[in-house]
Amino acid sequence: MIAVQGLVKRFGSKFAVANLSFEVQEGRVTGFLGPNGSGKSTTMRCMLGLDRADAGQSFFGGRPYHELERPLHQVGALLDAGYVHPGRSGRNHLRWLAASNGLPTSRVDEALATVGLTDVGTKRVKTYSLGMKQRLGLAGVLLGDPHTIILDEPANGLDPEGIRWIRDVLVYLASQGKTILVSSHLLSEMALMATSLVVIGKGQLIEQCTVDEFVARYGDHWVRVKSPRATTLVDALRAGGATVQAVDETTIEVHGPNAAEVGELAARYQVTLHELSQQTGSLEDAFLKATAGVQEYTAGGVR
Repeated sequence: MIAVQGLVKRFGSKFAVANLSFEVQEGRVTGFLGPNGSGKSTTMRCMLGLDRADAGQSFFGGRPYHELERPLHQVGALLDAGYVHPGRSGRNHLRWLAASNGLPTSRVDEALATVGLTDVGTKRVKTYSLGMKQRLGLAGVLLGDPHTIILDEPANGLDPEGIRWIRDVLVYLASQGKTILVSSHLLSEMALMATSLVVIGKGQLIEQCTVDEFVARYGDHWVRVKSPRATTLVDALRAGGATVQAVDETTIEVHGPNAAEVGELAARYQVTLHELSQQTGSLEDAFLKATAGVQEYTAGGVR
């Protein structure tokens, strides 16, 4: 388990992280979300001791990162895939990491095979694409088979196949009981792989809950109805205080009552239904609503 307690980081007079506390449970993928400038990367750097926090602590299985004797065996982290000596080959980069943590060279070849870089392992990193560097970074994370994995935008630069691949890898690792914290702006992907969320804004915690709870709390909910007598139902729904939007002549979207209530109303008026389904907004919509007040940068409207 990861525990972050009262983390504070200032740059001059500005708080990048402001008394932030949260926990990441094992056996699940936890998404770390926030708008640009919210403090996600700074938080991760402070957790790993790459930046010195002004206050607070972070624990991995009850111990701070600097107390871990061979950290790759316990915590694997990838915060910047480009932070690799460009003149080294991918294989030599991993050999150096393995040697620093007492890992056998055989783990290097296994890690390269896992991420699909066996054929380019002897090539210099400067010839790698961004997606290949991301794969190499993940190979480094997996070298020591750590119990805890921390990733910052791991899908950056990956093609659709690579994005799906990393999603499947993280879900599989979580199923093996590992603790996984991953930040990403690809909210559609996060919805597919994360079980829990930690959402921050301006360095402060907004929500920590499951994905389902977050969408239920902040997402839009409506009922989709398809009927040859949709107009009859519209009048009855509006009379009861519902908000109704027509999609076409036979389809409406109803905000307010739930599907059971709409169905009971339709039965009362003897309106035949061809579709009656409860709809829920996306994680992206819920995220935008939850963070609307803490956006660092807001785009103007299109003219």
